[in-house]
Amino acid sequence: MENKVRNMEVENEGKNREVENEGKNKEMENEGKNKEMENEGKNVEQSSSSTSFDQILENLDGHKSHLCLDCGKTFSSGGNLKKHKIIHTGERPYNCLDCGKNFNCQATLKLHQRIHTGEKPYYCSDCGNSFSTQSNLHRHLRTHTGEKPFQCSDCGKSFTRQNSLKEHQNIHSGEKPYNCPECGQSFSHERNLHQHLRIHTGEKPFQCSDCGKSFSQLCNLQQHQRVHTGEKPYHCSECGKSFNRSSLKTHQRIHSIHSNSFIHSYHCVDCEKSYLKTHQRIHTGEKPFHCSECGKNFTRLSHLHTHLLIHTGEKPYRCSECGKSFTTEANRKTHQRTSACRLAL
Repeated sequence: MENKVRNMEVENEGKNREVENEGKNKEMENEGKNKEMENEGKNVEQSSSSTSFDQILENLDGHKSHLCLDCGKTFSSGGNLKKHKIIHTGERPYNCLDCGKNFNCQATLKLHQRIHTGEKPYYCSDCGNSFSTQSNLHRHLRTHTGEKPFQCSDCGKSFTRQNSLKEHQNIHSGEKPYNCPECGQSFSHERNLHQHLRIHTGEKPFQCSDCGKSFSQLCNLQQHQRVHTGEKPYHCSECGKSFNRSSLKTHQRIHSIHSNSFIHSYHCVDCEKSYLKTHQRIHTGEKPFHCSECGKNFTRLSHLHTHLLIHTGEKPYRCSECGKSFTTEANRKTHQRTSACRLAL
C-alpha cells in the first residue's frame, strides 16, 4: 500500500515536470518566434530603406545627371548637353542652304529660313500685318496698344523695345560704343553708325522715283522729293507763309530782325551792327560748315547747301520758259532777265 502511494507521487511529480517542461518549451518557442519576427521586421525596414535610397539615386541619375564641365549646368539627357556645349565651343553646325549662313541651333536656322521663304505665320488681328516671328508680332502690337514697358530711370522716357532703351541710356552716360572702323568716330546709336558708314562706302540706297537721284539717308530723299511735288510743309507762325525746312529758317530771320530784343541780344561789338551771329564770322573768319566732299568751308549753312549741288549735280530751279535748270534761284532769275532764255526758244 505504501509502495503504491509512493509510485503515485513519483508519477504525479513526473507529470508536473513534463507540464513544466512543456511550458518552458512553449516560452522558448514563443521567444524564438518573437525574435524571428523582430529580425524579419528589421530586414524589412533595412530592405525598405535600401530600396528608397536606390530609388532616389535612380531618380537623380535620370534627372539632370549630365554635367557641363565649362559652366556647371546640368541636363536631363546627353543630347541636350551636346547642344548646350555649342555655346562654349562657338560651333555653328546648322547651315542655310540658300545663303550659306551658319547657326548654332536648328530652331534659329528655321526662323532665319523664313527670310528666304517669305513665310510670316504670325498675324496682327488689328491691322492684318504678318510677321515671321512671334516676338516681332508682340513688338508690333505695342503700336496699337501704345504700351511702352521699358522706362529710363534717368529721365522717365519710355520705349517699346529694350534695345531702344539701352541705346537711349547712352545719352545719359555719354557712352558711344559704336565705332567707325574707317575713321574712328564713335556713336551712341547703332543706326547713326550705319548712316555714317555710307559716307565711306558711297552707298545711296534711297532713290527718287521721279528723277532717279539717290541719297544716303531717307530724310534727304524726302526733302528732295519736294522739288518735284512743290510741297512746302513748314509754316511760319508769324505770317502763315509756307516753306521747306531750310527756307523757313531763313524767312524767320526777317521777323526776328524787327524784334528789338533780338537786335539787342545780337549786337556786334566790332562794328556796332545788330544782326545774327553769322555776321560776326566776317570779323572772326570762322567757317564752321564743312564740305565732306572737297573739304571747303563756309560761313553759312545755306552757302554749303548751294555748294553741295556742284557735287550732286542737282539743279532744282527750272526755267518755266525754256526748261533749263539751275543750281540757285539767283542764277535762274539772271537767266530769265537776259536774252539767253529768248534765244533758247
